[in-house]
Amino acid sequence: MSIASEYTGPAWDLSAEYIAPTDPAVEQDLQDLDRILAEVAVLNEQLASSADIGVAQKLALHNEAAGNLLANVSTYARCLLSVDTQDEAAQTLSGRLQSYQKRFGNLFEPWSLFLDAADEATLDQYLAHTDTSASAFMVRHKRQRGHENLSLSEENLVHGLAQDGVYAWSRLHDQLAGALECDVTVGNETQTMGVAQASGLLTSPDDAQRRAAWSAVNTAWEVHEESCAASINAISGWRLEMCEQRSRQRPVHFLDAPVHMNRITRQTLDTLMGVARDARPLAQRAAALQARAYGKQGFGPWDVRAPAPLLGDAGDAPLRFHEAVELIANAYGEVDGEMESFVRMMVANNWIEGTVGPHKAPGAYCTRFAKSRTPRVYMTFTGGKSDVITLAHELGHALHNWVMRDLPESQRSYGMSLAETASTFGETLVRDALLLQAQSPQDRLNILWEDVSALTSFLLNIPARFEFEQAFYEKRKERPLRPQELKDLMSQAWRTWYGDALAEPDPMFWASKLHFYIAGLSFYNFPYLFGYLFSLGVYARRNQSGDAFYPRYVALLRDTGRMTAEDVAAEHLQADLREAEFWQSSIESLTAKVDAFEDLLNELGR
Repeated sequence: MSIASEYTGPAWDLSAEYIAPTDPAVEQDLQDLDRILAEVAVLNEQLASSADIGVAQKLALHNEAAGNLLANVSTYARCLLSVDTQDEAAQTLSGRLQSYQKRFGNLFEPWSLFLDAADEATLDQYLAHTDTSASAFMVRHKRQRGHENLSLSEENLVHGLAQDGVYAWSRLHDQLAGALECDVTVGNETQTMGVAQASGLLTSPDDAQRRAAWSAVNTAWEVHEESCAASINAISGWRLEMCEQRSRQRPVHFLDAPVHMNRITRQTLDTLMGVARDARPLAQRAAALQARAYGKQGFGPWDVRAPAPLLGDAGDAPLRFHEAVELIANAYGEVDGEMESFVRMMVANNWIEGTVGPHKAPGAYCTRFAKSRTPRVYMTFTGGKSDVITLAHELGHALHNWVMRDLPESQRSYGMSLAETASTFGETLVRDALLLQAQSPQDRLNILWEDVSALTSFLLNIPARFEFEQAFYEKRKERPLRPQELKDLMSQAWRTWYGDALAEPDPMFWASKLHFYIAGLSFYNFPYLFGYLFSLGVYARRNQSGDAFYPRYVALLRDTGRMTAEDVAAEHLQADLREAEFWQSSIESLTAKVDAFEDLLNELGR
């Protein structure tokens, strides 16, 4: 039996939501959405004529109801297209939803502008009602960007143009990623496969195999570099133009939106990146040690997801999915039995997608269905240690959603930075559990390797992405960049962060990394660094708190939807994220991991 069939994960079950894109339940939800949106149009007329607070409060309830219906069907379509980007019925449904998304944005814009423009007395009265009081943080946080608002007609124009503008370019890249194929040399034969499937080979312990897969994937993307350049230039150009248009009261920077969305201050971001720059020697040392473990002079971009090198002929066999689940469940259970039960529930309910397919979208994510408030995890599982860590990561996201399921909808949305807390906490749990179980030198190497791999990914790879995107946006203000210029910018970012530890940069990373093409998000990179170091700070409290830790951990997670990240840290960790001290303490905890890894390599004579 081949690894592709024996070690792959299960298919998820979405039938509790809808049976198929043509399910009558889909049509019923869209009809209900139509009805609510029609009622909103009537309420908007009343709001325009009277500015009545009671009307605004009714609109808040309609916003939640309509948002849940639209989100539920949209999540379903995305889930289907992730598994098969060529699914015609799912593509048709996704296309239908574009008009709903446009109408939703337009119809709720008057209510949004009303809340942003209201004086404090009016706002206090609006939030005093039981239907709206829970949304106080969300409303007041949004008002911080009230100076960016355009007129109602202009905002409606933006919503109307976005679906066939910035979102269309994003969809183009998604469809290209799902359809793209490459020729990879596997053993003694050349195999044609999708880029997501080829990316799975980047977890091979065979250095030559990883490099062949990386080269094949890059070659495939290079064929479409003009399309990718057009997409990334259009997406960034749209955002920069919106910054310009929204600068009528005071200047709007391209980092303002991602910082606000992450619910942090620019000072916190600058401190975080400054600490990361200072930590480069430690992270570069870790990358150099990884290369040394493979008997190489430098760390290559094909090594980012590499497993530990094999010490003997027997090697490290891949894990079957149920073995990975058992490992993760037990590690989660070391914190609290509820965490273990949650992992087993996710598996028992078939809420995890881990199959391998020719048209699967690359990457991994956690999503949730708004109506049932249940999470789903998406990935491609092939049995490698990095797949186990990815599964632990995504299950952390799912747990975060799960412990918030009983909160008001307005308190269940959190910034991307804090969104990475539970996920990276889950990774750390699993890595530490594996290290405790390690008996053979290979086992110890495997786990210490995962530790330093996380360190180099979060402290080198993620900042390199940030540096590229920041430099790209500065240059994009002047004109669109050509593919070669994008390659040069990306290569320079890799060299800046990896330094002498780097064998060669990854010039096509700007094209292959889907995070650069998400229409609704920019700079989806620094939240990972934030989450990694923040979660280490949370993890450090675990041993200090004993049995009281889990309730405190859940309380922290539940507050992520109703506080800024700075306030969460102050409340639950007694830390100031705007100062370097908290972040530096997390960095310092990593030094011992790098030392232990180097000691093991010395012991093994590598």
